[in-house]
Amino acid sequence: MRISILALALVGATAALPAAAADVFGTWLTENQKAVVEITPCGDSACGNIVWMAEPNGPDGQKKKDVNNPDAALQGRTICGMPMIGEFANDGGNEWSGGFIYDPEGGDVYKSKMRLTEEGNLYVRGYVGIPLLGKSQIWTRDTANRRGC
Repeated sequence: MRISILALALVGATAALPAAAADVFGTWLTENQKAVVEITPCGDSACGNIVWMAEPNGPDGQKKKDVNNPDAALQGRTICGMPMIGEFANDGGNEWSGGFIYDPEGGDVYKSKMRLTEEGNLYVRGYVGIPLLGKSQIWTRDTANRRGC
């Protein structure tokens, strides 16, 4: 019963968005192929967590931690499973803006926008201040269904 209610809630959240907007939901392999991010609806916005890492463990064999986070309270959390993107609002169709992206390698949070390309990839731009001052990446659908850390 609980699963049915959750499934209906997710379908309802996705149904409230335009069909093209829902296409950003799913799993995406980052450009450097080091991680897979699962993007899901979060109310009226989109957010995403890291669900797979090419190298989830450090040299000591332990799960990599968020040691570069400026918030000392978060430095002990494992990178795999943590939120990486969030607060994206759909601007209509394939465009999303007003979001953030977190870089666990540097511990930095950037403003971000994203959009689906004609090829079906995800164009992600992180920036400071204005989009002109940033970096773009192309994420591809994770067709290998990578999961776990």
